[in-house]
Amino acid sequence: MKKLHINKAQVIGVIIAIVIIILSYIFLRVSSLFYFLVGIALVIAGLPFFVSLIIESSTSKEKDEMFLEFARNLVESVKAGTPISKSIINIRNKDYGALNPYINKLSNQISMGIPLQNALDTFARDVGSPTISRAVVIISESEKAGGEIEDILESVAMSVAQIEKLRKERRAAMYTLVVQGYIIFFIFIVIMIIMQYKILPIASGLGEGVTNNAGDAAGIDINMGGIMSGQKATPEELARPFLWLLVIQGFFAGLVIGKLSEGKIKDGLKHSFVLLVIAILIYTGANVFLGKP
Repeated sequence: MKKLHINKAQVIGVIIAIVIIILSYIFLRVSSLFYFLVGIALVIAGLPFFVSLIIESSTSKEKDEMFLEFARNLVESVKAGTPISKSIINIRNKDYGALNPYINKLSNQISMGIPLQNALDTFARDVGSPTISRAVVIISESEKAGGEIEDILESVAMSVAQIEKLRKERRAAMYTLVVQGYIIFFIFIVIMIIMQYKILPIASGLGEGVTNNAGDAAGIDINMGGIMSGQKATPEELARPFLWLLVIQGFFAGLVIGKLSEGKIKDGLKHSFVLLVIAILIYTGANVFLGKP
């Protein structure tokens, strides 16, 4: 299990967000601007984590792509008659992007006399990619059992290539669903804003008229949901759950979008962050610029 690493940018972002929230609460807690500034603070706090997640995801994809190149070069070298251990040392100087430090470590371990199987296990554990781990296990077991290692390496390279091809096809096929997910969420935000500023004031006015007429005619108080007619809920009170609805909808919609497009819920956190930022800023911004309903 990977450890959570917190860098300086993330710590600074959280500190700035806390300061903004505290100052906003002290000076603007009775203003609609308070919630907008809280939204800005949450964006500042979450942005470094979002960027780190993007970089980590991009690096992971690059590792898988570069391992395919590494496997192909290894196949060519082994087919030429060079033992697999020597082949790894020979191709270490080629550029494999994000895999360079791991391949250098692997070749250094082999040069120091560490058994190939142990070195490959360390390589797979350090890289932390499920695709690479499966391929390394096959290579390691095949080398230990003997036989036509070059054919096995070629099969592994073809398998990794097929996996990468299927991933790209999946992302392309799911792109439309991702766009649809964002469009649906934007529509949901618009519906919430229309309800708050158009429907709730009208409904409140109608309810007040009905209550007053009933009270004048019968001389009694009407109790709905435990609230007396003299203490009826205002449009502002009725609209308070809307922001939480948007937050919950954005968070889980992002997870679903990530699962569909990338196959991992963790990748959905990127979409969740984007949707949450959009929801909070648009909704609280509407409260600031449009005023109370």
